Amino acid sequence: MNRKTTLAAIGGYQPFLFCIGMYFVALFFSIFICSAIFYAFYPKKSIAKDAGTSHKTAAAAPGGSRMLLTVTK
Repeated sequence: MNRKTTLAAIGGYQPFLFCIGMYFVALFFSIFICSAIFYAFYPKKSIAKDAGTSHKTAAAAPGGSRMLLTVTK
C-alpha cells in the first residue's frame, strides 16, 4: 500500500511561497522608502512656502484658557 500525504505536496511550495511573500514585503516597504526620497528632493509647496512667513495662531491650552501663540523666524 502506498500512502499519499498532502504535507509533502504543500512543503514543495514553501520556497515559492516564501519568495512571493518576501516580494510583497519588499514592495510594500519600497513605497515608503521611495516616497521619502522623493519628498526629500521635492518638498510639498505648502511647507516650503510657509517656512518663510510668520504666523499668529490662537491655540487652546489644556486648562481651557486661550493663549496667543506667535511663531517668528
